[in-house]
Amino acid sequence: MTTDTEEPTLTIDELAARAGVTVRTVRFYGTKGLLPPPVIGPRRVGHYSGEHLDRLALIEELQHQGMTLAAIERYLQQLPPDLSAQDLAIHRAVVSTWAPETLETLSRAELRERAGRALSDHDVERLGAMGVVRADEGGYVVDVGLLRLGVRLLDVPLSEEAILAARQVLIAHSRAAAHELSELFRGEVRERDARAVRSLSAHMEPLVLQALLTTFQRSLKEELHAWVDRSQERRSS
Repeated sequence: MTTDTEEPTLTIDELAARAGVTVRTVRFYGTKGLLPPPVIGPRRVGHYSGEHLDRLALIEELQHQGMTLAAIERYLQQLPPDLSAQDLAIHRAVVSTWAPETLETLSRAELRERAGRALSDHDVERLGAMGVVRADEGGYVVDVGLLRLGVRLLDVPLSEEAILAARQVLIAHSRAAAHELSELFRGEVRERDARAVRSLSAHMEPLVLQALLTTFQRSLKEELHAWVDRSQERRSS
């Protein structure tokens, strides 16, 4: 994990609270090598950064999909070692389009703690428009799998309509890709026993996710470069 401009200022208790997991879970992931070690400060206190939080969110997202710790470990090993927090957020965003909803009812204070920042009434309204939160009997029903992504999108200078449209595009295309891939692999597993099918699924899932992400990143970069080139040509003509 590269050194980010964000200083590691979170204690393990704060990291666990922001991620919605227990301190024991954070320590367990650390011993399994799924989380990088913290920066040790004065009095031997470990400090974590936003990169730890993003990696922890990615691990939780993969677990929501039913991946075993062994499969998650293989997936993380395939990621470049110098990924930034932004790169990890992209990975999680792509993974979350396949993940089932994980709903929790939170108070306003708990919602703020999970978000890791103050949320104005307008922010909460925008999160509601994105389908991340829903007011319910004095609290909020929150899709915790999408909360961190939704909070990041609050700072993106795009309208709610554009954000929602982009999410629908991702969901539609990821579902189409999943359907076509399942059709492709169906013939491979039809004659195998249940154990072989589970083994194939455990190996293929992280590989497919990695392939989709790499293809998406390259395609998006090509589209953006083409768009910039066309804009420059129009201005010069």
